[in-house]
Amino acid sequence: MPFFYLLVLSLLTICSNAQGPPSPGYYPSSKTSPISFGQGFRNLWGPQHQRVDQTSLTIWLDSNSGSGFKSLHSYKSGYFGAAIKLQPGYTAGVITSLYLSNNQDHPGNHDEIDIEFLGTTPGKPYVLQTNVYIRGSGDGNIIGREIQFHLWFDPTQDFHNYAILWKPSELIFLVDDVPIRRYPRKSDATYPSRPMYVYGSIWDASSWATEDGKYKANYQYQPFIGRYKNFKLQGCTIQSSASCKPPSTSSFGYGSLSPQQYVAMQWVQNNYMVYNYCHDPRRDHNLIPEC
Repeated sequence: MPFFYLLVLSLLTICSNAQGPPSPGYYPSSKTSPISFGQGFRNLWGPQHQRVDQTSLTIWLDSNSGSGFKSLHSYKSGYFGAAIKLQPGYTAGVITSLYLSNNQDHPGNHDEIDIEFLGTTPGKPYVLQTNVYIRGSGDGNIIGREIQFHLWFDPTQDFHNYAILWKPSELIFLVDDVPIRRYPRKSDATYPSRPMYVYGSIWDASSWATEDGKYKANYQYQPFIGRYKNFKLQGCTIQSSASCKPPSTSSFGYGSLSPQQYVAMQWVQNNYMVYNYCHDPRRDHNLIPEC
């Protein structure tokens, strides 16, 4: 067995009884300075359901509308994140999100990289859904690549950092700098490579968001609020030179995640992953060859 995997196995054994994730040893959020909402974004829809303060953005959903925002620039790669605080209580049917997409540029065959918080009922935890679309659409032909997690903390009690690191070779999803999912580029056909904007939104997805649509949004509990701050946008825009490189995935010397980061990711997946599309026998695996 190669030394790298022996090291990962030994570190996992050491950390198996930990109360929280083992330290990833590298903190990409600290390598990127935060920007204000106005420096990097604009409202996209629901302007009456959005409030910008000095350091934060609040968006909300009620029976009239939700709200969404969009980055000023389109990116080819980069590190994109925000600190988010979710609504407690009954939030079934409600989606709070941070994602990349080129749907407006390529309607019907767009790419997308998602962090979505699926609302819940009291006493049950939020589901954090990560997803990757490649030339997909919402017309029934979409091929989602969903991996879902519970969290090792209550995301309604405080702000936590959520981020997507998108490189030409791989995608990394991070929570408080802990990698929770790595999606490598195995072929051009299974990897998003066209420029995308960064979006965020809160909206009613009652048809599927909570336990496959069992529980719907209940506007008795409105407004449903999403709070964002510490926006991070560091990447290569479509105007950037060919020499532009996205931020590093890990500490110097590793092409991808370090052994310590792999240990932290494996801890999360062993303890908090609740769905993996690759392991779903209902899926047509001819459509998801990367599995």
